[in-house]
Amino acid sequence: MDDLAALIEPQIPALRRYAVALLREREAADDLVQDALERAIRAWPQRRRDGDLRAWLFAILRNRYLEGVRGRRGVEVGPELLDDVADASADPGAALGVRDVLDGLAGLPEDQRSVLLLVAVEDMSYAEAAAVLAVPVGTVMSRLSRARGRMRAFLDLAPTVVTGHLRRVK
Repeated sequence: MDDLAALIEPQIPALRRYAVALLREREAADDLVQDALERAIRAWPQRRRDGDLRAWLFAILRNRYLEGVRGRRGVEVGPELLDDVADASADPGAALGVRDVLDGLAGLPEDQRSVLLLVAVEDMSYAEAAAVLAVPVGTVMSRLSRARGRMRAFLDLAPTVVTGHLRRVK
């Protein structure tokens, strides 16, 4: 069991980041990570020994997330999440800019949001993201391209942090 803990423990911060990005609330994210880790420990004897541990853990977390949100819409940004971001930045408008990004992420279809988070935030390769999502690499590339395009369009229309006015798209 000590070997198992030594393998899984370094993955927890990344799993938590991904869960917070999906759920936008720390406590719910911690619960999701805990649930995913419990499932992983129970399924440990059945996992593929030659498989990518990180991808396997992220896949379990994502599947638990999907099971929990089927039929529900996005979660509002918890004020504590915005406070954390503002506290981490010297820029007083940081929370507003983060809200724009989080709102844009929330507006993406789940499949595009997951790809964007895995590749852009967790720095997974296309192959690793494809393993997590159980889709071909080409599908990851396509979803990522669409997600980036939608985020660019959304952020071009989001109010600016300084003025609160809509940006003009050129």
